[in-house]
Amino acid sequence: MDNLFDLKKLVRPNIQKLTPYHSAREDFEEGLLLDANENSLNAPFPEAEGLHRYPAPSQQQLRALIAEWRGVRKENVFVGVGSDEGIDLLFRIFCRPGNDRVITTPPTYGMYKVSANIHDISVDEVLLAEGDFQPRVNAILEAVTSNTKMLFLCSPNNPTGNLLNPDAITQLVEEFPGIVILDEAYIDFSKQKSWSPKVVEYPNLVVLQTMSKSFGLAGIRLGITYASEDIISYMMKVKPPYNINALTSRYAITAFKNMDTIQFKADAIKKERKQLAEKLLELNIVDHVYPSDANFLLAKMKNARDIYEHLVNRNIIVRYRGDEPLCEDCLRITVGTPDENETLISALKDISL
Repeated sequence: MDNLFDLKKLVRPNIQKLTPYHSAREDFEEGLLLDANENSLNAPFPEAEGLHRYPAPSQQQLRALIAEWRGVRKENVFVGVGSDEGIDLLFRIFCRPGNDRVITTPPTYGMYKVSANIHDISVDEVLLAEGDFQPRVNAILEAVTSNTKMLFLCSPNNPTGNLLNPDAITQLVEEFPGIVILDEAYIDFSKQKSWSPKVVEYPNLVVLQTMSKSFGLAGIRLGITYASEDIISYMMKVKPPYNINALTSRYAITAFKNMDTIQFKADAIKKERKQLAEKLLELNIVDHVYPSDANFLLAKMKNARDIYEHLVNRNIIVRYRGDEPLCEDCLRITVGTPDENETLISALKDISL
């Protein structure tokens, strides 16, 4: 792949020429700081002490912690406002509005298509295989055009919950002529190791992760992108200068001091996932529960839309996915606490069809 892949042929010419905004905070984090027109009299209440200063633009400490965790170098790590910022920047870097194309594999995470539409990029959809939701490698490669720049894969996949076949991913990374983005938002609920270390081996591979799921920090909006140093360099060049705020950074750094608790809770969710699947399968309104390596289950039900409305009326909110390809009459159910799951099962038992 290294001998064939030329990143510059994929990067938009204006991005290659871009001179990024440079903050003095890139060069000086301590001293008599009179460069950034901050409020020298500090924040208006004690709890916000220190927040009158702009945050670190490059987030060196946080990126170093993430890199150590996943076995890569800091230069292979980008942090953004959720995975959505990483997705958005990849479109900005590689895709010319009104000209280029990307490939997605429905049913999958909807933000790929939304971001493509925002950037005026055409989307070619190649459905996953019916039944096991695996990528149809030949069909994907046949869908490539001269203007195809990126391929989005999600593993474990959302909304189906399954891991994609590693051999299929490898073939796509090695044969797809553009950037392959592998979204691993739910990887820590599976037995499979992350693909993030492989970004060193494959210069066209980008891996997305988040602190919203296994870390339990959806509220801080911290997404992680792993890629070659060259791709990360472009992302650092295009991002807003202070994209990660100081509070987000502080909580994210603290999370790495609590990895045992994070792992304990991920294991507890996996155990609860198994029990919830078993209880769902005992109900006569449930036709099938698909195997899951995520913190949710996709369940095929009789009259899923009616069941969804019934649950809403009970103030129980799940996700109706019956309008997604290959997901007819399916609900996506997040694995809750034991009490929450019991409340759900009890409500489903009350339904008579």
